[in-house]
Amino acid sequence: MKYLTPVLDIMYPTTLTQLSRANPFNAPLFSLQEIEEPKQSLPANGQSRNLAAAAIADSADVSCEFGSTKYYALCGFGGILSCGLTHTAVVPLDLVKCRIQVDPDKYKSIGKGFSLTLKEDGARGLAKGWAPTFIGYSMQGLCKFGFYEMFKIFYSDMLGEENTYLWRTSLYLAASASAEFFADIALAPMEACKVRIQTCPGYANNLRQCAPKMFAEEGVWAFYKGVVPLWMRQIPYTMMKFACFERTVELLYKHVVPKPRAECTKGEQLIVTFTAGYIAGVFCAIVSHPADSVVSVLNKESGSTAAQVLKKLGPKGVWKGLVARIIMIGTLTALQWFIYDSVKVYFRLPRPPPPEMPESLKKKLGLTE
Repeated sequence: MKYLTPVLDIMYPTTLTQLSRANPFNAPLFSLQEIEEPKQSLPANGQSRNLAAAAIADSADVSCEFGSTKYYALCGFGGILSCGLTHTAVVPLDLVKCRIQVDPDKYKSIGKGFSLTLKEDGARGLAKGWAPTFIGYSMQGLCKFGFYEMFKIFYSDMLGEENTYLWRTSLYLAASASAEFFADIALAPMEACKVRIQTCPGYANNLRQCAPKMFAEEGVWAFYKGVVPLWMRQIPYTMMKFACFERTVELLYKHVVPKPRAECTKGEQLIVTFTAGYIAGVFCAIVSHPADSVVSVLNKESGSTAAQVLKKLGPKGVWKGLVARIIMIGTLTALQWFIYDSVKVYFRLPRPPPPEMPESLKKKLGLTE
């Protein structure tokens, strides 16, 4: 029987080897011996459908084919619900977070921010910016989740079945970054209006007043001047959100859940989804917070650039409001994944099981006869 020795065992001490293997984001470091495999014929539609999820589409009780137009459309609808509803629900906390970032001398803490807002604007003041939040993040969710599924399948078909498994973390990172690039273009106009309403008292009370006023003062640039820092904030956030979630789900089923995913009820699977989403959300908040601070200040101040705002805030200033954002993003991310997965369950969409090593790769690694 032919087998292969991992390169790490030869090059590095045993301890480092084990630590490397334990890293959930590690890259494949195997020296593969090429053996001849029979060529697989492609399906009639020409897609190789290398992802493990595709395998269940042919046998499970599903409403559409994995990777079909209907599949992408319903995934986008799930994204609209998961992002639009959750971001709108936490508008009060988001408002206080933004005010801490742009005026830390006045709003010194979360509690102080809530009390001052209630004192100055009343209870209705906590809902400022709900309309651009709902519209903007619904559009972002449509692109984020819909394009993520699309790019994940596209990149998987490019890599092939074996490389898709070996480089699955890189696949998640690339697919989510590609999706978020377009999602932020859809989000930018409403994000600019939201921040202006929330952080500039007296400027505008609602979206109907804010958007025409911004356009009259600065033109179309007013709505897109924050798109670059938005990319800086959202692309690392989304890469962490999807990659960390996917790998956390995989690890939970492997080491925590006492039975295989196929034996879990839909409710149990959704609990795993929520848990993995919250864990991913905490990391998301940390990696994206400095850019979030820049976006908040940039959209408040007319004529400023991202570089000027970053210099003004300094190393400590960019971390203002982090605690509020961890609470908000952790809860948001967990709820988003829960809603998104619930939509897939409701519409009976193909849902990927944790990835497993392909049989052909097992043979190359000497793990099977």
